[in-house]
Amino acid sequence: MRLCDEKLAWLTLARTPGLDAAALGSALALAGSAAALLAAGDDWRARAGIGAPAREYLRRPAAATTAELVWLETAAHHLVPFTHPKYPRLLKGLADRPIALYAAGNLDALGEPLLAAVGSRNPTPQGSETAFALAYALAERGVAIVSGLAQGIDTAAHRGALAAQGVTLAVLGSGVDVIYPASNRDLAGSIRRDGVLLSEFPPGTPPRRANFPRRNRIIAGLSMGIVVVEAARGSGSLITARAARDRGRPVFAVPGSIHNPLARGCHELIKRGARLAETADDILSGLDFSAFFGRAPGAARGAAAHERGAPGMDKEHKILLDALGFDPADLDMLIARTGFKAEAVSSMMLILELEGHVQAAPGGRYSRVANRRAGGER
Repeated sequence: MRLCDEKLAWLTLARTPGLDAAALGSALALAGSAAALLAAGDDWRARAGIGAPAREYLRRPAAATTAELVWLETAAHHLVPFTHPKYPRLLKGLADRPIALYAAGNLDALGEPLLAAVGSRNPTPQGSETAFALAYALAERGVAIVSGLAQGIDTAAHRGALAAQGVTLAVLGSGVDVIYPASNRDLAGSIRRDGVLLSEFPPGTPPRRANFPRRNRIIAGLSMGIVVVEAARGSGSLITARAARDRGRPVFAVPGSIHNPLARGCHELIKRGARLAETADDILSGLDFSAFFGRAPGAARGAAAHERGAPGMDKEHKILLDALGFDPADLDMLIARTGFKAEAVSSMMLILELEGHVQAAPGGRYSRVANRRAGGER
């Protein structure tokens, strides 16, 4: 399969140094396509707002490597520019968003509600168990877990989500075909099957030290919030948490013993305003799912309602399931959010419970059950 001119053009734009996403967006609106922008002259690109460093590169851009072209021609390998409908919604809103992402796996995972989980590469056994348990509980509730595939807390969080038959995403500081650390190669394969491996670096890029701060900003930008489990003072996890906070995302930190050096970073975050997290409910109650779905909490009935549910589920049931969100809600709350009549909500919730989409919770409330494939596999 030969790559089309538009995809080849995006390969060039993705590696162009000094290219500002906002300026590129404006230039693309004038040019009509990435291929047309590259075919235009340097003077036109200057008038369109493309900066001098990017224009210098685009005069004589490097050709895509054979390895890169072969990689992109493989099934389940994707180049996702910021104009793509499946480019992560929260990441798209950032000024420093990547021009494009290389993705290996299921692109639908990019549309899930995402929470970042990060921490020490050398955690205590208790820290690993905590990260696994939190990721498991959150994934069971339908939240996809984002982390960086590093040893330690990242690995435990990815494994917890997978154990719950949930979705997890790994953002790499290398090309998506260069798994680092190599000990996580099998884990990366498991993530790729139902989730996705992501990178802004072209295939073949080695894991250079300078790549990881850029990787961390993507982790923070993708996610509705971030939870830190065991981090020493000055660790990279705190930098990722700061990036999330600077982007207006809630930061959660798991406390630990005052005698544990790996708890000090979390305690420092809490002192600076991070939310103390002991359970998955502590995290879920602090996330704004209505912001993720791009509408106000009471707008589930509108044309922009985000339809999530099993294939074959009718529109009203999808709207109701979406209105439930990811925190327990009672019938009165669901009536207010959807505008449906009380008897209709009661009947539909019974059907959703019988079909395994929701479960009864204490106090007359309902909570969502993570979507599962037929046969119990995700």
